[in-house]
Amino acid sequence: MIDIKKLRENPNYFKEGARKKHFEVDIDSILKLDETRRSIQASVDSRRRELGDKSGAMKSASSAERKALQAELKDFSRAIKEDEGRMRDIDERRNELLLLVPNPPMDDVPEGRDESDNVEIRRVGEPPKFSFTPKDHLDLGLQHDLFDVERGAKVSGSRCYFLKNEAVLLENAIMRYALDFLTERGFTPFTTPVFVREEAMVGTGYFPTGREESYAIERDELYLIGTSEVTLVSYHSDEILAGDELPLKYTGITTCFRREAGSYGKDVRGLYRVHQFQKVEQVIICRDDWDEMLKIHDEILTNSEQILRNFGIPYRVVEVCTGEMGMGQVKKHDIECWMPGRGGWGETHSCSSFADYQARRSKIRYKKKDGKNAVPFTLNNTAVASPRLIIAIMENFQQEDYSIIIPEVLVPYMNGRKRIGA
Repeated sequence: MIDIKKLRENPNYFKEGARKKHFEVDIDSILKLDETRRSIQASVDSRRRELGDKSGAMKSASSAERKALQAELKDFSRAIKEDEGRMRDIDERRNELLLLVPNPPMDDVPEGRDESDNVEIRRVGEPPKFSFTPKDHLDLGLQHDLFDVERGAKVSGSRCYFLKNEAVLLENAIMRYALDFLTERGFTPFTTPVFVREEAMVGTGYFPTGREESYAIERDELYLIGTSEVTLVSYHSDEILAGDELPLKYTGITTCFRREAGSYGKDVRGLYRVHQFQKVEQVIICRDDWDEMLKIHDEILTNSEQILRNFGIPYRVVEVCTGEMGMGQVKKHDIECWMPGRGGWGETHSCSSFADYQARRSKIRYKKKDGKNAVPFTLNNTAVASPRLIIAIMENFQQEDYSIIIPEVLVPYMNGRKRIGA
């Protein structure tokens, strides 16, 4: 949630941020509600002081004076109670609107409307040049009996699938390699719940605007997560952390769920856009220091790049423009892997810095050296995600006989298998 004090001080900053991100939000209405709320609060405070004075006067008052004071005290108490009720209503409405105010992007973020305005930063590795006609992952998977999309749809509906045989081993190898890679770099590994209360989705910024992307377990008022970012940030909700513990570096391995609302007819072939997938996520909570946040942003981006380098997958890094950023991000980079079956790049990682946006909404604070409480900053980035990395490995490392070479670093996690289909 946006800091209401900062909104009062510089409303144009937030209006401009909303414009850059292409969000429609009525900042002026929020400020009017806030002004009314503060006016009522001042009235309540004044009445309480008078109430205290009149209560003190009861001791020395005559019998007739006491009777008049009691009537005044009753009227004051009733008025205070009514004003407090009005403030609660205003608070509820103001907070609803504050949840819709996007976090302004950093000044150096490229301005744009959609992914076509993202800015390529670098490319690493060369796309393979095949001396034969390559197959996409779906045809390769069917040839080697690695997954079953038809039966997935039969059992669970569109965009669902069964992984089979070596694809199961490959997915687990990718996940386990990433976990080992990150734990060696000081990250604490977690498996987390895959369903959460609404407060966790609101706290991490996925609600209210992203509600249509989530699966709801309505009877229990729970929601399936689309990333362990939700659970790992919410792990510390309503807590005051010790400043000397920061930064906290967490990595979560979970099954993730996304409805893919609005993607009807898009990427329908194969396993690129599915409802259920596996992911290892990086989540960091650090001090409210912009330089530290940017340093950590580079760190978690580098972690993911190094994993891809170790796999040998060609990729590029793009800086995401303002119009492609979500509500909370102040800076974001995507990593896109080369996927021959798409004839281009496919997004596999998203690296995001949120400043205090998620922590403020989640009521996370930390104790500074001077004893004061502050709101920390949060960041996250994909380490690995499947099946998109399975797609990249299968398509880039296919051979003329359509067997698939396993990246060398994954061979130990594949029980020594070096190739699929040979």
